[in-house]
Parts: sequence; C-alpha cells; structure tokens
Amino acid sequence: MTAALIAWFAVATTAAASAQPGTQWWLPPKALKAFHLVDQDGKQFGLTQLASRPAIVFFGFTNCPDVCPAALQKLRQLQRSYAADLGATRIVFVSVDGARDTPAVVKAYLARLSPTFIGLTGGERAVRDLASQFTAAFFTGTPIEHSGQIYLVDASGRIRAIFDDAPVATMAAVTREVASAP
Repeated sequence: MTAALIAWFAVATTAAASAQPGTQWWLPPKALKAFHLVDQDGKQFGLTQLASRPAIVFFGFTNCPDVCPAALQKLRQLQRSYAADLGATRIVFVSVDGARDTPAVVKAYLARLSPTFIGLTGGERAVRDLASQFTAAFFTGTPIEHSGQIYLVDASGRIRAIFDDAPVATMAAVTREVASAP
C-alpha cells in the first residue's frame, strides 16, 4: 500500500484539478522517457511509436476480473461513440502481467474489443519502468492489483491528463482538446 500512496502523492503534486469530472491535467505536461516493450504482434514498440500520435494508455492484465473489463469497455465505447473527437488517437493497453500475457494472449484479448487497440507487454522491469513514468501503481502476486486510471499522451509523447472514472463524454472532450492543440 505504501507504493500506491507514493504514486498518488506524486500525481497529486503534478496534476491540477479540472472542470471536467474525473479528469486531472498533468501540469506541466510530462515528457516520457524511452521505453521498450513488445506489441501484440511481437514487434518492438517504444516511445517513437507511441509519440507519433495522441494515445490513451491503460495499464492492466488480461485475467483481471473487474477493473480491466470495465475500463476497456469504456474505452471501446469512447472509440465507437466519439471517433470524430479522437481523431488519430490510439488506445493502448499495457499488460502488467508479462509472465502470462504474451503477445498472442494480449492480441486475442483485445481482438474481442477492437481490432485497432494496441496491446503491449514485456518483462516486469520494463513495464514497471514505464508505469512509474505514469505513476501507475501495480503489485504482482496473488492476486495482481493495479490502479484504474487512464492516461492521455499527446503526439509529442507527453502525459497531458489522467482520467479517474471520468465519463466517456468528458474523455472525448479532453482528448479532442489535446489532439487539436499545436
């Protein structure tokens, strides 16, 4: 629980309240550092691929019984109902359970939701390094536990907003604002 509190305090000191419910702006935007994971097709995926377009990023795992299914259904609804607001924004799922979530497992899991969702996986250290940049907390063990926040990254590879149970319409509006910013 201590790591979760540390992560929360880190976000609390860098995120600013927003008029949009369930949304905090990351001020100033935080530039991501290089990372190296593998996508659902077994190809290398890093900061260069992520930063080419805006992205909505969620950390979870395919065997999650509650948080992940709810968050991913919300992201599916966002993609289907607000495609014009999202523009070129991609939705990225990062598995925190690389031991079980191979590229093939992640691909099959995401295929039920959307053929355009990007799934990433990797070794625990590589995923922890990336998650720490977002202040996404997760604990491996039995059971695996993780935070449920969803993050918005702009096309320059900077974290811009955190969604914490934000309504889908709010996520669409904030994403549209960030995607259309110079």
